[in-house]
Parts: sequence; C-alpha cells; structure tokens
Amino acid sequence: MCKECGCGEANGNTRMQFTVHGYTEDSAKECEKALLGLPGVMYVHIHAHDGETTVDYAPSKTKLKDILKVFEERSLEADI
Repeated sequence: MCKECGCGEANGNTRMQFTVHGYTEDSAKECEKALLGLPGVMYVHIHAHDGETTVDYAPSKTKLKDILKVFEERSLEADI
C-alpha cells in the first residue's frame, strides 16, 4: 500500500507478471528504481537472470504505457 495516499488499500491494484528480455544486473536495478518512482507503483520484483518481472500498480495512477516506457528507454523488450 502506498504510504502517501493509501492506494492499493481497497485492492484496486493490478499485478502483472511478464518477461523482459535483455536485463543485466545493473539495468534490472535501474528499472526497479524507475518503476517504483512512478505514482501508484507499490511493488516491483525482477529476476535479471531469466527476465521474470512482477509489478503491482494502481491503474488509476499509472498507465501501462508508462510502465512499458521504462523498459523501452533502456532498450529492453517486455513481453506482455
């Protein structure tokens, strides 16, 4: 749950699990930090070795295109 506004409290959040191709240890850490900096993103877990990525977010605060942009900016390919 977001400490600032309480989003996610009423289970209005969405959990996405998908694969991202091209991670390095550094790019995975960068993506995690960037994603957690988006409004409404409450949880991010990335396995750099196989690309498995989990993101919990509030769609009312962050759009899927904003999440995908984080990967695109780092030349990574997300299979959604």
